[in-house]
Amino acid sequence: MKPSQPRRRADRPPTLAALLAAPLALALAACTGPTAKPGSADGASAPAATAASHRSDLLDRLRPLCGKAYAGRVVVDTPTSADNPFAGKPLIMHVRDCGANEIRVPFHVGEDRSRTWVLRDDGARFNLKHDHRHADGSADAMTMYGGDWRESQASGRYEFPADDESKALFGRLDRAVSIPNVWAIEIDEGRFVYELARPGRLFRVEFDLTRPVPAPPPPWGA
Repeated sequence: MKPSQPRRRADRPPTLAALLAAPLALALAACTGPTAKPGSADGASAPAATAASHRSDLLDRLRPLCGKAYAGRVVVDTPTSADNPFAGKPLIMHVRDCGANEIRVPFHVGEDRSRTWVLRDDGARFNLKHDHRHADGSADAMTMYGGDWRESQASGRYEFPADDESKALFGRLDRAVSIPNVWAIEIDEGRFVYELARPGRLFRVEFDLTRPVPAPPPPWGA
């Protein structure tokens, strides 16, 4: 005869507290959502912060030069026009005005003080514009054109393809040839380069940052 098995207690019905606890736990788990990645509030914020940091790098590179002027020379000019406005004239860049979000760099060609490069980073856009003035300070019809920054693979190089506003301006002033313009700035410890490129055209002027020169007069309209 087999020994008798101990008698099991009948399963007790779940209490009211237990019945309420399970749905509450599920609701709390749903509210927490996916765990955020370290260092970012969401998936898109980290690349945006990196891009903003890279954009402001050019202004940071220019700030130590504020108030100083440098002589330059044309190193590439293809094709060269018969009425080349740069031939035989001293070329001076002057890092003249340095604000929190904007740096203005007049570019003097001999006695011609009509050109100023304007670099501005307002947090939403980082762009290069060309402010052109007449001797009386009035704005030229072809002024404030330029482009928004795009990342370059080359360290120390900043490219600015023509923006929509500039393309529209070129179209209105019968300068459609300039619509594919890409401007670039290169900077390192010894040189600053300004470049204009488009199909069939390349212009580069290089300034020696190791030898400051006396500051020129203010640009027209300043």
